Amino acid sequence: MEILSAKIHPKKDRPVKVLQFGEGNFLRAFIDWFIQEMNDKADFNGDVCVVQPLDFGRVEELRKQDGLYTLLLEGVSNGEVVHHKQVIDVLSDFINPYQEYERYLDYAKSSDLKIILSNTTEAGIAYDPTDTDETKTSPTYPGKLLTFLKKRYDFFDGSKEAGLYILPCELIDHNGTTLKEYLNKLSHDRHYSEAFITWLNEANLFYNTLVDRIVPGYPKDQIERLQKEDGYIDNNVVKGEIFHLWVIEGDPAIKKVLPFEKTNLNILVTDDVRPYKERKVKILNGSHTCMVPIAYQYGVRAVNEMMNDEYLKNWLFAFLKEEVWPTIDLPQSEKEQFTNDVMERFMNPTIYHELLTISLNSMTKYKTRVLPSAIGYYEQTGKLPKRSLFSLASLFVMYSLKKEDGSSLVMDDPAFIEMWARLWKQPDVDALVNEVMMMKDHWEYDFTQMKGSLDYVSQCVKDILALGMKAALVKHFG
Repeated sequence: MEILSAKIHPKKDRPVKVLQFGEGNFLRAFIDWFIQEMNDKADFNGDVCVVQPLDFGRVEELRKQDGLYTLLLEGVSNGEVVHHKQVIDVLSDFINPYQEYERYLDYAKSSDLKIILSNTTEAGIAYDPTDTDETKTSPTYPGKLLTFLKKRYDFFDGSKEAGLYILPCELIDHNGTTLKEYLNKLSHDRHYSEAFITWLNEANLFYNTLVDRIVPGYPKDQIERLQKEDGYIDNNVVKGEIFHLWVIEGDPAIKKVLPFEKTNLNILVTDDVRPYKERKVKILNGSHTCMVPIAYQYGVRAVNEMMNDEYLKNWLFAFLKEEVWPTIDLPQSEKEQFTNDVMERFMNPTIYHELLTISLNSMTKYKTRVLPSAIGYYEQTGKLPKRSLFSLASLFVMYSLKKEDGSSLVMDDPAFIEMWARLWKQPDVDALVNEVMMMKDHWEYDFTQMKGSLDYVSQCVKDILALGMKAALVKHFG
């Protein structure tokens, strides 16, 4: 059986319009698929040059297959399980700048180039004031990009038309704004001219983005079947879910460059990405964190198993509708649609998402994902957010559970594990709940402002311990 290549799947000849820093599973299942869709269904007519951001990576593996790879999208859409498979052919050049530095910089001279994309992990957008040596590849992504932009500025004599659209996809707040800030700092560290710095800020457009798609990656459990179906070997095949969302904050001129409005892609351009991030964190991530301690002690072990239980599914929907939706400043229709999408994603039978993997660092996750909704609900209504607080009580009890070897079932910061081991040695539930909920430095909130919350959580803990999870849920919620 042959390896996938242009011999098996002929490629179209298109100009390289995108320089992409990062060659991992996410970009190939997300952004590169978008570009494929815009090539196939709109008039983008552009390819991607992949730049390996680290000295090690997979550009050589991609090069061996002429940039071709199979994308497998699986999930639930409109209540039906969907399997979609296609060959992505938009990657046409591959550069390891640590070995091909001059060829990397030569792309700065391209008049076809319009867009810079990146996913160099959260640690990739970093500022290093010592990153000033332009004679070799910079160790940081901002350093690499700045050298590239300076080369472009010089080659095009500072023409504003040579400016680029820069869209980082790293999972940090204000990713585009932060990248721009670091480029400016580094420009001063390198003693670049004010004329260049003006060009950097005025000719180039930086965007903050929010990305959303679950990408499990290489489907090793399905690879034998896929190879038989396809008739070729693909070492770069990648699996993702059907759902996708890309929110872009910034100048709407990006719509003229990326013709996604001529497709069915779920891409939004907005002047404020924050409500969409809040929606994702509170609804998607918040649902995970809220439900894990409840569902695990209820007896299920994975997200899709949880969604197959009508009681748990209805309980989750009530939590979102009653306590989360009112705290998100978006149209009701958008909150409802996103919730329906999330519920379908959770039901995806092709992805086995273990509850215990989500439970990692639950103390911090509850603070960032669930507590903001609970506080917002209380401040708006004056009523206790009982489902959020029941989840907190369930989490407290979950920290008492042990593995067979006696270690904590929940993985967390060692300081938290030690704290819970000490607390669960005492029989006084009220004292335990009071101590944890009064950790103002951790929660960054004073629960005494939420009148009755300590007593309610304490009662829920007692009921879970005495009755078990199922009976405790029925007692409190029917």
